Amino acid sequence: MKKVFIDGSAGTTGLRIFERLENRNDIEIITLSEALRKDVDARKKAINSSDVVFLCLPDDAARESVSLLENPNTVIIDASTAHRTNPDWAYGFPELSNSFEEKIKTSKKIAVPGCHASGFIALVYPLIEAGVLSDDALLSCFSITGYSGGGKKMIAEYEETAEVLLSAPRQYALSQSHKHLPEMSVITGLKNLPIFSPIVSDFYSGMEVTVPIFASELLNGASIDSIKEIYRNKYNGPIVSYIEQNDENGFLSAAKLSNKDSMQIEVFGNEDRILLTARYDNLGKGASGAAVECLNIVLGANKTTGLTL
Repeated sequence: MKKVFIDGSAGTTGLRIFERLENRNDIEIITLSEALRKDVDARKKAINSSDVVFLCLPDDAARESVSLLENPNTVIIDASTAHRTNPDWAYGFPELSNSFEEKIKTSKKIAVPGCHASGFIALVYPLIEAGVLSDDALLSCFSITGYSGGGKKMIAEYEETAEVLLSAPRQYALSQSHKHLPEMSVITGLKNLPIFSPIVSDFYSGMEVTVPIFASELLNGASIDSIKEIYRNKYNGPIVSYIEQNDENGFLSAAKLSNKDSMQIEVFGNEDRILLTARYDNLGKGASGAAVECLNIVLGANKTTGLTL
């Protein structure tokens, strides 16, 4: 039985990871009392006595936890932004390629993808990999998410106040400096950061990421059908799958996969203007579900163990 410690178990991501693990018989969860939850010595002892440690912390606190690691056999799975572009860390999106999955299997340090970034990378990486989209393409992306992506503070803001401005979707990161932008570029191989417009709305969880592309930007005679075929071949697993135009009577709901750990890739538009879309749960494949999937790979378990698909 493997010992697992969740550093930051009181946060939204940590709580969701705990929910996915608490009934498993192959894992023993190490817990700290409320009094010791932030105690450095207690955390250090828990980290170094564990086989796998989840970091569900702000970036600086995650870096501090990594600095406490002395056990060379302990695997760190970090859900913060701190290490996602570090080449020494595995990037926790195994569906991108066999090499991504293999690095997760063998690495002691794994970075869980960002929620918005997960959809963008899932859509763009295969097209650059296949040579139908240039790595110097100028792209834009918009993403709508449930308010749980903002953590406990935002959840309370939406659920405990009657602020009229919260009843409508709100665009944010207006300065074009969102913390997910570096990994969106580095992992896909894009030379240029995309214009990124994230939007939070008055529903608990779910996410829809859209990347629009002019067909004229595609290379080597590629078309909308070429993109569909690339996704069909790339994403045919139980967690990430290409779905043929699974809209809801001409609409796309960002809450389609709320409370699920899967992701659906879809393509809409026409021969001139193409919409690439990824739908999933910001707390599922966008956070806790992705972290548990990485754990399963590390342990040699079925990738879907403990997940809701």
